[in-house]
Amino acid sequence: MINAVMNPDVKTTATERSIHLQEWLKPWLNRSPIPLTPVAGDASFRRYFRVEAADSRKGTSLILMDAPPDKENSERFLQLARAWQPLGIRVPTVHQACTQLGAALLEDFGDQQLMQAVREEDPASASPFYHQALQQLAHLQVQATHCPTAASLPNYDEALLQREMDLFDDWLLGQLLKLPDHDRPDGWTAFRQSLVDSALEQPRVVVHRDYHSRNLMLLPDHQLGILDFQDAVIGPCTYDAVSLIRDCYLMWPEAIQDQWQEQARQLHCRNFETIHATDWQRWFDLMGMQRHLKAAGIFARLWLRDGKAGYLKDIPRTLQHLQHALARHSEFQPISQWLHNQLMPQLEIQLDSLLNTPA
Repeated sequence: MINAVMNPDVKTTATERSIHLQEWLKPWLNRSPIPLTPVAGDASFRRYFRVEAADSRKGTSLILMDAPPDKENSERFLQLARAWQPLGIRVPTVHQACTQLGAALLEDFGDQQLMQAVREEDPASASPFYHQALQQLAHLQVQATHCPTAASLPNYDEALLQREMDLFDDWLLGQLLKLPDHDRPDGWTAFRQSLVDSALEQPRVVVHRDYHSRNLMLLPDHQLGILDFQDAVIGPCTYDAVSLIRDCYLMWPEAIQDQWQEQARQLHCRNFETIHATDWQRWFDLMGMQRHLKAAGIFARLWLRDGKAGYLKDIPRTLQHLQHALARHSEFQPISQWLHNQLMPQLEIQLDSLLNTPA
């Protein structure tokens, strides 16, 4: 029975897939079949289920990752988890995996995300968590960059940086707001190119590429468990720090953001090469602009293509991060004015219509 689902040409129903997964799990279970408890997922087609400790032969709870191979490729996640975990990078242990089935049995990092442990109205209490997250990021960058698997990672090159920004043009501007191609601010192409140029001139390290409060889990040993690293690349040294500090799901006061990014710079200087604060600030700001364009486009696509409406409410905050960064750089004033005077009002009207219309 299980061989059928391993054949990509054989389509299976959800019930059949559940049976295959239960069969695959049997060696790890005290009884079979067992109820599988869904746990929080992500923006992909992967699903996660908890095997409770009472049902597990290990005596501890485990996480079943269900990643149908016709929709998700789990090989990079498994490769990196197995390579990074012995280096002290706090990623989940892989107990068992089958890429043909698209399943893996992982260490359980629990349910508490960093996002749930901090409050925007109390940034001082969040600082210890962010200092920890930045310390662990620095460790990841040092260890993973010098790990043999780094040679197999894609480069965060110009083509990829531009494709990511195309998501903003295509999905948010074109599909969500229905803006024609000519309705862009003066200098839009040059602006995008400046973000690419800034990214490419930075020192290169391993980049997690989605290092933020929803992918960091609070663990009993006071470490932060790191998830969702399968899209890692070799790329700009500021990328993961800006992803964490200017998180699409949180908005911290600029003063504390500046404190955290200075910690990130000092950690980089200690572990790699010295970067002047002025250079770091510009790289950090422009890297954030590129990421927030990409993220806003992805959030629009998640609604339009995948029917995931929950991410629509994150678009305004993501573009607020973009606005704040643009305000620091006078050469981008036309972009800033277009965003403030044209795009944001149109977006507000569209989101109000979508979010407040009865289903």
